Amino acid sequence: MGIGTGGAAVVEGLESSMAAFRRLIQEDTALASGACVGTDVDVLQRRYELRLKRLEVVKRLEGQLAAVKARDVADAVEIQHALLAPDAPVHERTYAEMSAVEEIAGVLTISSAAAGALVEHSRRICSLPLVFEALATGDMPWQHARIVADETEGLDGAGAVALVAHFFDPDAPQPARGAAPGDLVPSRFRAKVRGWRERHHPESIQKRHAKSTADRRMEYTPDKDGMAWVSLYLPGDTACAIWNRTTATARGLQGPDEPRTLTQLRPDIAASLLLGAGNTTQTGKSTKVGKVPTPRADVLVTVPVFALLGATDEPAVLDGFGPIPASMARKLVADGADSFYRVLIDPRDGAPLEIGRKNYRLTEAIKRWIRLRDAKCTFPGCTNRTPDNETDHLQAWQHGGTTNVSNLAQLCPKHHRLKHHSQWTPDPATSKEPPGWTSPTGRHYNPEHQDAEPIHWPPESWPQGSQWPQGAVLGECHCLEASLENLPQWEPDDDRYVDLNDLQADDPLWAEFLATPFALFPEAIGARP
Repeated sequence: MGIGTGGAAVVEGLESSMAAFRRLIQEDTALASGACVGTDVDVLQRRYELRLKRLEVVKRLEGQLAAVKARDVADAVEIQHALLAPDAPVHERTYAEMSAVEEIAGVLTISSAAAGALVEHSRRICSLPLVFEALATGDMPWQHARIVADETEGLDGAGAVALVAHFFDPDAPQPARGAAPGDLVPSRFRAKVRGWRERHHPESIQKRHAKSTADRRMEYTPDKDGMAWVSLYLPGDTACAIWNRTTATARGLQGPDEPRTLTQLRPDIAASLLLGAGNTTQTGKSTKVGKVPTPRADVLVTVPVFALLGATDEPAVLDGFGPIPASMARKLVADGADSFYRVLIDPRDGAPLEIGRKNYRLTEAIKRWIRLRDAKCTFPGCTNRTPDNETDHLQAWQHGGTTNVSNLAQLCPKHHRLKHHSQWTPDPATSKEPPGWTSPTGRHYNPEHQDAEPIHWPPESWPQGSQWPQGAVLGECHCLEASLENLPQWEPDDDRYVDLNDLQADDPLWAEFLATPFALFPEAIGARP
């Protein structure tokens, strides 16, 4: 256990990182003193690059040290148990672990609760070799390892191993695409891990959501400077609707005579609506919220075809929130909520089929498609998902850039400006993948992908006999490598039907098709609430 059995590689990695850090310090010291500087060396630029390189090494060191810390924490508790007699009663083992936790808290100068959480995280991380290896080599920081520990809680051993393999094993079936775990900011990594977990959890999200709904609550926490926090724990669609309404109303209030920012307007509007005060006064003037025209905040709801029809309970995805129960998505679509646009996805590979809308305008269609593909601002590390994001040409129009999905990407206003006033350069995009980026110093950042997967198939649609692949698992589509001829027939071979792939973008049939709502089957939905 610990350094004595397998930790030598961790120590070797630490020594290598420290040696690299020393070399960077020595080069910077030499540049600062003017020694060994040629006439072709830009000293300031090189010293700037050295600091970035040192930050990279420090990040790697932090991960490696976190691995040593996690291993020692887990081992300390394990050794404390080993000191007891094999037949020691349960209460003795309980107190032995409590004692170890308290000593760890004292050594690290943290609370008992924090030490207990550290022990649980360390145990789980050390029990997942691929996660521990990524931490020990410095390829991933502690915060990311802790996310894996959090999201594997409640999964059985096989489920935890499958989740880890998806994100950390390139040889796993359908591994995660795009940026590696350590290259994603923590919030985006958690979103990807949670999305996979919700889809593959042995218990359906519908059942877990029903249990969690009973825990809904409001919390109040006083804070400094005469301020306080009020938070609501609600079903995802309700919380998303509250956020969208306050955001849309805040945008409607903004103007040359409104000094408050969007961030300040949201809580003012929420307080006004809750208290029924009818105004959002905090700057000495009164603004009647009820009289402000509220712009519509469009939200995309990505729904697997079979889930929309009530044939499966596979999760849908609510833009800006994440996985939601299929019943919630069906309710949003069936109730005709005007701010929600349903997005149907292909059962074969999880790719989007079409975006529902009432009016057909090509520019709006492209914008929504880009939102669906990118999910957020595509700049490295940015988590901005709001409708304020702008659809930008990757290659400028005046330089020959075209207006199609492979030359467009979402950018928040901040990074849109940065792109046009710095040397940050985007890669080309594709119809299914957002662009990567290259920094002014030449560092490349891979794009973040959404890991689309084939949707679950209802039992009545399974292929029969020899058409079903060997070793297939119930409820999942294993036809990815099959040709279209081997898939179940989706529409009759009839001259009255048109293949939408054969239509030009300006064909009037598109307007008719896109304006036609999907027919839902009440008996199917009623049979599977």
